[in-house]
Amino acid sequence: MKSWVDASELISWFDDAACEDPEIAGGKGASLARLQRAGLPVPYGFVVRAEALVRTLESGERHRRVSGLLEDASPDALPARAKDAQALVMEAPLVSGLDSEVVRAYERLGEGAVAVRSSACAEDSETASFAGQQDTFLNVRGSTAVLASVRRCWASFFSERAVFYRSRKGSLGDLRMAVVVQRQLAPEKSGVMFTVDPVRRRRDQMVIEAVQGLGESVVSGMVTPDHYIVSREGELKRAQVSTQTLAIVAAAQGGVQEVALDPAVGGARVLSDGELADLAQMGSKLEELFGSPQDVEWAFENERLYLLQSRPVTA
Repeated sequence: MKSWVDASELISWFDDAACEDPEIAGGKGASLARLQRAGLPVPYGFVVRAEALVRTLESGERHRRVSGLLEDASPDALPARAKDAQALVMEAPLVSGLDSEVVRAYERLGEGAVAVRSSACAEDSETASFAGQQDTFLNVRGSTAVLASVRRCWASFFSERAVFYRSRKGSLGDLRMAVVVQRQLAPEKSGVMFTVDPVRRRRDQMVIEAVQGLGESVVSGMVTPDHYIVSREGELKRAQVSTQTLAIVAAAQGGVQEVALDPAVGGARVLSDGELADLAQMGSKLEELFGSPQDVEWAFENERLYLLQSRPVTA
């Protein structure tokens, strides 16, 4: 690593070739860049490269101090050590010029609502998926909030949960994590898709789960999603429709909020046959692109399908 870096080199856009490198953009960022460059529907955005966190921690030898806190910590000491590491990250001055470059990139996106998402460099390998171990911040509005959310993503890389997970995988010494900033959707419906049946390992069918609004209602456990099994051609084989009384949506002031669903909406199927067919067709494209079965996050906004993530199905 060279001793000095121009802060503009710490930002990469989804359509930059370099952004497909997970060592630069992390697992999530690299996946989104590959989708974008393949011409697939992705909310556009940029990545604060993994090197930015490393450079920021070099100030005051914080990199060495964080590494020292974590690498020799016993399981009992890990919670306190993780908290100390997070404090070092939160107080570290940003590498020179990075704040201006992030703000400039956010302005190029139109200064609207964005999702700020952690993207660890060890994330989403087929043998050890780190997905979900770090934080995501939705419907972030304004340059000050974007900068704060980037730093909070970095800090989440050193949360007790994330540190414990990485300690089990032997990757505590790797302090590289990128951050994705992309246009925030306001979807009518969202969910996940497995391009193989993850339980039965059947390659002839796909499994799709869907909720009204943002997919965070599934992550939080607040809502039981609809569950669909479809053929690879998108023909519905089985549907388990769940009554959904609540949805998570973008809040006017930023962030998200829970809203009550009209019973007629909450009790109906989330996805139409046509939408299921669109998802199945997209699933086949993703398998062809990545060369393996995929675990996909998706959303429909204004009846258009968007991809939010695609990663290998893990055991």
